[in-house]
Amino acid sequence: QVRLVESGGGSVQAGGSLRLSCAAYGDTYSSYSVGWFRQAPGKEREGVAGIDMYGRDRYADSVKGRFTISQDNRKSTLTLQMNSLKPEDTAMYYCAAARAVWYPLNANEYNYWGQGTQVTVSS
Repeated sequence: QVRLVESGGGSVQAGGSLRLSCAAYGDTYSSYSVGWFRQAPGKEREGVAGIDMYGRDRYADSVKGRFTISQDNRKSTLTLQMNSLKPEDTAMYYCAAARAVWYPLNANEYNYWGQGTQVTVSS
């Protein structure tokens, strides 16, 4: 079993950057598929970026070219680098993990979730 703790959220102006981190406790990411999700008020949770069971990156169309997901298995840290941020990126961001994920942007495939970190982008 793994416990996930996000950090790095905050407020930034449009065009700025933020780096989110998700630390894993109880296990390392080498045993899991991982993903980042977000949820804005009044909207459903959506997949932002993920790494599937074969190690392939997937990104939502809305963040391609701006966001980068990476993981450091030795340090048990998952990272989401977010550049060229837009007001529509404002949301609560969550990291997630599961033993084997076929489509990493599908929230239903994950069974471990962090508590979330808020990202606010002002225009």
